[in-house]
This record gives sequence, structure tokens and C-alpha cells, in this order.
Amino acid sequence: MILLTGATGYIGSHTWVELLQHGYEVIGIDNLINSNIKVLERIEKITGVRPNFHHVDVTDSIQIHKIFQDNKIEAVMHFAGLKSVKESVDKPLAYYLNNVGGLMTLLEVMPTSQCKYFIFSSSATVYHPENPIPYQENMSKGAANPYGRTKWMCEQILTDYQIAHADISVASLRYFNPVGAHPSGLIGESPSGIPNNLMPYISSVAVGKNDYLNIYGNDWNTADGTCIRDYIHVLDLAKGHIQALEYLYKNNSPITVNLGTGNGVSVLEFVKTFEQVTSQTIPYRFAPRREGDIAAYFADASLAKALLSWEAKLDLKAICLDSWNWQKQNPNGY
Repeated sequence: MILLTGATGYIGSHTWVELLQHGYEVIGIDNLINSNIKVLERIEKITGVRPNFHHVDVTDSIQIHKIFQDNKIEAVMHFAGLKSVKESVDKPLAYYLNNVGGLMTLLEVMPTSQCKYFIFSSSATVYHPENPIPYQENMSKGAANPYGRTKWMCEQILTDYQIAHADISVASLRYFNPVGAHPSGLIGESPSGIPNNLMPYISSVAVGKNDYLNIYGNDWNTADGTCIRDYIHVLDLAKGHIQALEYLYKNNSPITVNLGTGNGVSVLEFVKTFEQVTSQTIPYRFAPRREGDIAAYFADASLAKALLSWEAKLDLKAICLDSWNWQKQNPNGY
């Protein structure tokens, strides 16, 4: 059985679908602070399997112990955590308590069970912003914001943990910018308030929830002055977790890999592509830079291809179409 933490969240829910469709038995936990219980019925509609879900906070050590005692968990996929770069600058302590504390709660329990595999949801924000692009796994670390620092701290904890527990294998997957939605339109990204991430912000403007898109900075050192990122479809990302799990089962050795497309796309390029494939007009305004942002980064994903036989398959047009399909069907989210 696979334990998913943050299971009803954006990435967790899509990975849950992929796991069920690959025949895995899954138990999901979430505190539902940044997700919606309606995700469960959507997962069942897509897969035909009723999700095994528990309303549990990953920092609740008593409940986490009970989950492990009552279930034969062989692997953990750890998605639970706060994820807003901007919010992490304003509320750093909350990010350390949740992101680092949640990981430590899980790791304290694992030696008491037969669970030997751990997949960690890391981030490209662990890299030092002055690294040349594309980012490679062996480049220097030095996150530009508290969110990224929690991810790097968690990776360091996992490295030390593996030394002390040689029978447990860890995969740290450094995501770049997850976007898109399930092609059914049943599950997708559903932020509350004005979105922090580009894709839901664009689609919220397209559906009329927001009047215009704020583009944070037009004076970055890029070709069109807007930030460049590596946008990866959430389904490709979910499949990367399946490949990482199968790698751990086969090799019993730790890995750290980037999950990205290897292509950088500017904010303005993204907006133009969305307009092209959806025939929607996206009004936008330039706003001041956000604290913690950097001009550009994208992945070197060659190691994931070599070790996991994984690479991103879905392009920006597919990302925009799937996101728009989700937003049209769910203008107010879940």
C-alpha cells in the first residue's frame, strides 16, 4: 500500500489517479486546509475506485502512528506542505513548522513499520539563483526564499536519515512549475482567492473571475522582460512519481532528480499560447516584482531520463487546453 500525504491537493490528487490506474493500493491523508473533500468523488469517477481517505494532519504524530499501525504501508509519497513563495516570505515560521515538521513526523514513524521507500516532493527552488541554466542536480544550493529553504532543509534531513537507516531508500524529486489538469476536466488546480501561480491566474481571468492578469515585472533580464520558467504538465509529473517508485523497488538506492521539460517559457509567451489555443483574450498589467522571485530557470532533465526512463511528453498547448477545460467546467473550483 502507498501512503499519499497531501493527497487531495493539486499534485497529490493527480498522482493518486495515476497510482490507481497502475493498479496500486493507495491510502490518502490530508488536513484539507488547501484542498477540497470533493476531490475524492472526482477521483472515484475517473478511476472507478473509491478512495481510501483519512482526514489527518501530517504533523499529528499520534494519528500518523495509527495510520502506520493499521495499514501495511510499503512506500510514502510526501506531498503535504505549504507551497506559496510569497506567503513563505510573510510567514516563514509557519513554513518551517509545517514543511519540516511534517517530514520529521513521518520519518520518526517509518522505522517502526515495514515501510522502506520514501518519495519526497522537492522543488527547483533549492538551487542557488546565480546558477547557470539549465539547472543540474549537482549545482550549488541556496534558495532565494523560505519556501525553497524548507525544501532544501528537508532534502538534507533525508540524506542524514538514509545514513542512519540504510534499509530505507529515498527519491527526492525536484519539481519545476507544475501546471495543467486532468483531461477529463474533473480535477485540477483550485486555489482560493487571487492565485499565486500563473496558470490558474490566467484561466481565472479567462473565465471572468478576475479582470486582468498581474505580470510581476517587465524589466527582468530576459528577451521580453518577463520571468522564464519550466512549466511541466501535472500528468507528466504524476507519471514521474510512478517511475521513481518503480526505480526504488528495483534498485533500493537513493536518487535525486529534476522533473521538468528542459524548456524555458516566459510569462508573455505563456499568455500568448493560452490565447492562441483557447481563443480567449487575457488582459494583463505589469506589476512590481515579487520578493523572492528570480529572472529565469529551467531544468536539465537528462538524469531523470537516464535513471527513470522518464521525460515530459505534454507540451504547452496541451497544458493550456487541459487547464481551460478544467476551468470552464469548474469556474469556481470544486
